[in-house]
Amino acid sequence: MASIPGVALGSCDKLVMPVIGMGTSAYPPVDPETAKAAILEAIRAGYRHFDTAFAYGSEKPLGEAVAEALRLGLVKSREELFITTKLWCTFAEKDLIVPAIKMSLSNLQMDYVDLYLIHWPVRLSKEVGRMPAQRDQIFALDIKSVWEGMEECQNLGLAKAIGVSNFSTKKLDTLLSSARIPPAVNQVEMNPMWQQKQLREYCNAKGIHITAYSPLGAPTTKWGDNRIVGSDVIEEIARARGKTPAQVSLRWVYEQGVSLVTKSFNKQRMRENLGIFDWSLTEEESRRISQLPQHKGVRFASILGPHDISFEIDAEI
Repeated sequence: MASIPGVALGSCDKLVMPVIGMGTSAYPPVDPETAKAAILEAIRAGYRHFDTAFAYGSEKPLGEAVAEALRLGLVKSREELFITTKLWCTFAEKDLIVPAIKMSLSNLQMDYVDLYLIHWPVRLSKEVGRMPAQRDQIFALDIKSVWEGMEECQNLGLAKAIGVSNFSTKKLDTLLSSARIPPAVNQVEMNPMWQQKQLREYCNAKGIHITAYSPLGAPTTKWGDNRIVGSDVIEEIARARGKTPAQVSLRWVYEQGVSLVTKSFNKQRMRENLGIFDWSLTEEESRRISQLPQHKGVRFASILGPHDISFEIDAEI
């Protein structure tokens, strides 16, 4: 079983998050039994951090997998696991946030999550059932009041820590101007071809930990591609080191001082993704990766629709 380092979340006393987690968002979606089986396999492989969201539809399979892992003795207690879930945009109003996390907890069969994130920096109408949304169904997020609802989740013990996802420095400035509890985490797209240097520097200065999603460029999703694992530079480094291109990419992300969430339901790749902690990139290898051309993969306009507010968010991040 792999041994995974942890990172202490600054605003939360004694809360340690494993630096690599298993993502549970799948495109196209998989059936619940497939998701549950993959999560159980990940627990066997050594994963202890699992990232889900109401929007993914994977909270129930994750909860069932954790319950099964406890029955099988794969973990001794819930406390051995770190569970992240996210507030969906249709619940992004202060009075809806505590009911939303309680709904997620019911799906997960848990009393608390370790980390609860605002999924996107927008609010959607309750009538939105699928993407892309219509322009009159998309609203600016009232960051101050929504964050007050998130703080209530932590104060009630429903979440040990709270944070955000896909927030720019501009939106973080707005949040921090009124927050009583600062965000512990900002989960954003980050990989060798979208390195987020400015955002990383900002978050480091503010004590906000960054978690990278799509650290391999999400090659199996509708918005991702193979530009990272197929990169000539990364492939050359991988051959020289006897590693896979995915391991080189994940190692580079880890060496930037962030944690990461990677998703694979393939048993072999699941284990390979954990094989990044007993070696390091050389200074020259890191330099070559740092010079790769930059290209953002996740565009809000491709998810929400080609609306002005979508392009505004894309321009910020």
